[in-house]
Amino acid sequence: MGEFEVHRVRFFGLVPAGVRCLACHPRGTRLALARTDGAVEVYNFAANYFQEKVIPGHEARSVESLCWAAGDRLFGAGLGGDITEYDLSGLSAARGLDGGGGPIWSMVANSTGTQLAIGCEDGSVKIFQVVPGGIQFERNLDRRKGRVLCLSWHPSDTHIVAGSIDFFRVIDLLHSASWQCPAVVPSLLPQPRFPPQKEDSMIVGTSTGATYHLQLLPVRLGGLEKRWVRTKPFQFHSHDVRAVAHSPTALISGGLDAQLVIRPLMEKVQKKSYDAALRKFTFPHRRLVSCARKARLLLFQFSQYLELWRLGSTEETGKDGEVLPLCRMPEHLVQLKSKGPEHIYCSCVSPCGTWLGYSTASRFQLYRVRCDGDGVSLRKV
Repeated sequence: MGEFEVHRVRFFGLVPAGVRCLACHPRGTRLALARTDGAVEVYNFAANYFQEKVIPGHEARSVESLCWAAGDRLFGAGLGGDITEYDLSGLSAARGLDGGGGPIWSMVANSTGTQLAIGCEDGSVKIFQVVPGGIQFERNLDRRKGRVLCLSWHPSDTHIVAGSIDFFRVIDLLHSASWQCPAVVPSLLPQPRFPPQKEDSMIVGTSTGATYHLQLLPVRLGGLEKRWVRTKPFQFHSHDVRAVAHSPTALISGGLDAQLVIRPLMEKVQKKSYDAALRKFTFPHRRLVSCARKARLLLFQFSQYLELWRLGSTEETGKDGEVLPLCRMPEHLVQLKSKGPEHIYCSCVSPCGTWLGYSTASRFQLYRVRCDGDGVSLRKV
């Protein structure tokens, strides 16, 4: 094996975006994840939780809620007030519709995936019909004071629970009636959710970074009466847990520490295999660093700008594994900012270091790089 130099790069100041919301596909085959920078990711459960799609973020688009509907169609909603459908083939926001109630804090689909319910800033709950090529407004439900932070649709599609800061209300869709209930603890309302039929477990996330597994267990051995019992606490996150999901075989959580944690339910795993391993997704799955070997340059990709660096160099030699002193320190050459609200999706620098390019969801930019002594200039092509 030949000798080579290993560069210890400590000047890539990447700060990963936190996890904002999660949505499991009804068939349990995919997981949709939205981050605080507006990016949306799709993971494939059948392929060892491989990140198969990434839709880049946008400065004017925040995603507070995601849901699957009408098969494999993915919808998102956020503080901009629009309901957005994502094009999973073109990796972009395909179409949007104004919700009509200000910022949208929550969204959920019914059991058949034919209707969407949204909770708005003005306290209203609205129903939209999922139709080929988009969605259309159907009706307004009971409106109360206070933003609607969370929603849950009963499996029978006859009732919706809407949660606000200090109370929640149950809405009867068949008779257009509703009744309000105070929260158990004022100003601390957990997300209401109807447990799916034939299911006996739930997951809850807290502001301390802990997640709790709750199971529906018999009060007495062999008895018919059952109660929800907290059985398993886990401390996988260092900051707030902002989103949780429950797949048929795993508990899934994400938070401000940018980690996606998937913990398998051992009682659901048929045999010990790779599926039974705890997974923590910490680093981005996309390539954010490209190298120009001949020019000794590194290109770092951030959401809205690029940084071009020149590697340090040494004239010393030493033994295997020895750290060599630098005669020239790494140098930050240039920062290239992307114009417009779209985030950078991919970037690259040529091996010779004379060409640099990046792409967003709608445009591609190419630059010629000229190194004149210690200075660097860029010319747009």
